[in-house]
Amino acid sequence: MSDCVYADPLCPAELERGEKVEKVVDIYDSVDVVKVHDPDAETEDPDTKRNLQDHYTGNTTWCRCYSVTVVCLVVLCVFLLTAITVLWIKFNNVNTENSQLHSRFTNLTIQRDMLQRDTTEIQRFSILGWRFYNSSLYYISAEKKDWNQSRDDCREKGADLVIINSREEQEFIKRMYDRAAWVGLSDRDTEGEWKWVDGTPLTTAYWNKGEPNSNGDEDCAVMSYVNNPVENWADFHCNNKFTWICERRIFS
Repeated sequence: MSDCVYADPLCPAELERGEKVEKVVDIYDSVDVVKVHDPDAETEDPDTKRNLQDHYTGNTTWCRCYSVTVVCLVVLCVFLLTAITVLWIKFNNVNTENSQLHSRFTNLTIQRDMLQRDTTEIQRFSILGWRFYNSSLYYISAEKKDWNQSRDDCREKGADLVIINSREEQEFIKRMYDRAAWVGLSDRDTEGEWKWVDGTPLTTAYWNKGEPNSNGDEDCAVMSYVNNPVENWADFHCNNKFTWICERRIFS
């Protein structure tokens, strides 16, 4: 071995030992390299960590702001929708009230015009000798005719033979005229079924005692036949001649 060292510096034994040393050195170098590049062994950069924290914090803050904004918008929309609904209801109510007021105004205008017309008509007929009571005008003829002729005369005047609907009206006519006069009552269509000239059946009657008796086909009624203030009706033959009382209704 010493011979090899002194005789030949590049002897195989020395070469082999040198190679082993180099391999050991290479192994340690590799281990150091592995240690340097080990992710678990590396220390995290503080700036990088702070940047990441800022990034996550910024994202969280933005998400919260976005959520708050969405909630505010939803609340605002609900408020606006409620306000619009309330205003629409009030608008409809105002329109309804305006329509009702307009209708009332129109009705009042019509009633005013009718009242003026009726007042003018009352004045005109009063000049012609008609008498006003309650809601009707009454006219008493100065001549005598049978029942049919008397009714025709009333119709020509825009009226008809009087229809007596109450005791008060009966008493008023008696005070106005206390002589026998035709009224608009007959049973000419069916014997015993007394009807007024407007076709309504007789419900309240003011017959004198013993009337109607239909003596000799008496189908038409006369009032004030006797001096009783209320019960003074009698039936007569329609061809008899009496004065008559016309009635013209003003207020319906």
